[in-house]
Amino acid sequence: MSSPRSRLQGLLKAQGILPNKRLGQNFLVDPGVAERIVAQAGLQPGEAVVEIGPGLGSLTRPLLQRAGTVWCVERDARLIPPLRAQTAGIGELVVVQGDALEVDYRELSRSLGAPLRVVANLPYGISTPLLLHFLAQRQAFAGLTLMFQSEVARRMVAGPGSKTYGTLSVHCGLWAEVELLFEVPPEAFHPRPEVTSAVVGITLGREPAFPVADVERFGQVVRAAFGQRRKTLVNALKGLDADPAGWLSRADIDPRRRGETLTVAEFAALADPGLATPVS
Repeated sequence: MSSPRSRLQGLLKAQGILPNKRLGQNFLVDPGVAERIVAQAGLQPGEAVVEIGPGLGSLTRPLLQRAGTVWCVERDARLIPPLRAQTAGIGELVVVQGDALEVDYRELSRSLGAPLRVVANLPYGISTPLLLHFLAQRQAFAGLTLMFQSEVARRMVAGPGSKTYGTLSVHCGLWAEVELLFEVPPEAFHPRPEVTSAVVGITLGREPAFPVADVERFGQVVRAAFGQRRKTLVNALKGLDADPAGWLSRADIDPRRRGETLTVAEFAALADPGLATPVS
């Protein structure tokens, strides 16, 4: 009996398809991992289930078996015919051919009449911008169960002072509760990536964890603070305020600190426009 990996390789060869590195295509071939992801997602009857980058359906099949209907977003048009063939007869598969970063998930949720439950092995190349895209449209989602590179997953849950703490950590800390569920070894994929992956469960909040008067300003502050990690805040934030030292002092933050030491609550306080001295 052939293995899942050899069957997928045979299917790709028969279709004349080579995995596209630019699109971050590392296809999940371990059915046990796929089943575990679906189990962790905790799908409920009537939920609108969405998968990003379904590839050849390793995760799509157990999702269809559990949910009955799955909406997929697949950028690579070459994969759609074999995806449909691999999932035929299991449930209702709705495929949108396009870029997941350009989808309006709020509109999709409205059209389906339910908040979205996203379950996906995300393409490595777009995983971080896609997560930020989800956070920006957080009202559209019931929850997310997603696979990232392990390094990215650990950045999502990192705390102040750690080497992995950065912009992604802060945005997740403001808008979401993130739980590391389990790691997935390279041999679970074809082609094998050079890194370990990790599955995370994400619950998105309707309101921020700490009051934020200006979300856009918050993003600017976080980006500037981590733009050059070795700079003190008084130097890193010069472009955002005419008097960065006074701004930081009014927020009760030592200007000599670095961005990686600030808590999410401190970033939220610092983003208050009322504390700032406008740049002329």
